[in-house]
Amino acid sequence: MMTGVPMPSPLPVRNGVGPTRLRIPASGPWATIAEYVVARFDHLDPDDLHRRFDAGEIVGTDGSPIGRGTALNTHRFVWYYRDLPVEEPVPFDEEILHVDDDLVVIDKPHFLPTTPGGRYLRESALVRLRTRLHNPDLTPIHRLDRATAGLVMFSARPETRGAYQTLFEKRQVTKIYEAVSALPSGWDPHAPALAGRAVPVVYRNHIESRRGELRVVVDSSREPNSETLIEVLGTGVSASGRAVLHTILRPRTGRMHQLRVHLAALGAGILGDRWYPDLLPEAPDDHSLPLQLLARELEFADPLSGMPRRFVTRRMLSEAPVPGR
Repeated sequence: MMTGVPMPSPLPVRNGVGPTRLRIPASGPWATIAEYVVARFDHLDPDDLHRRFDAGEIVGTDGSPIGRGTALNTHRFVWYYRDLPVEEPVPFDEEILHVDDDLVVIDKPHFLPTTPGGRYLRESALVRLRTRLHNPDLTPIHRLDRATAGLVMFSARPETRGAYQTLFEKRQVTKIYEAVSALPSGWDPHAPALAGRAVPVVYRNHIESRRGELRVVVDSSREPNSETLIEVLGTGVSASGRAVLHTILRPRTGRMHQLRVHLAALGAGILGDRWYPDLLPEAPDDHSLPLQLLARELEFADPLSGMPRRFVTRRMLSEAPVPGR
């Protein structure tokens, strides 16, 4: 969840991309901020970093340029624009479902990140939308993993952003997902069960995300902090010939990777998931089998008008059972 008031940036959004903030230590073995930055980004060319300081491209919180000789303890934060990398285009487009003065709702495709990160900058839903709608104030109210498709809401202006963020903080948004898994062995359609638990099933456990780790950690010794209601939508054979289980997921909490972890724990890991239950070796995206997880519905009372709102994805999971097969 996104809480608190963000620190205002002294630099504007440029070409849909916002500036990056870097915390500067108050002390250390570096005499200047430039020395720290060169050490911090030791994978980059020091001469190019010094060029950026000399060109005034690194600024302080007040927007004033920081030279290569600026002492270490004179600024707590510096701001700069990331160099735009040569990015491989994500060959799928987001669909805008709703736009008004305060809210934008999109249908995000698989493989497109919600926000810039890692090797993705321009190829993110946020940067694409800022450019497409000519609105540098767009900010995601919640997020989906890059691998997950479906509904994402964006705030269109700062004045009303907090009202929509509060909906998520107070769990006042009903979220419904759907997923497709390989049909568990021994599946009994007359007595459907997952890991010996009759469905529908409410699954709970304690999930912890740790800095620097790709996957979350499940701690069975601690009280549950995540909960999902799992219902069976159907079973059958997909277009690719797989025997599959199609589920509806109603998360009551919003922990990182919660739905993926819960289905994997019940022996129904989501098709296309390379992280759960087992972490597979890194490989290029397989566009023929995206993660079969879809953010299907969002429903809430609008905090500005009080009117009910409901958004539904137009996407379908490629491995869902084909009727009649």
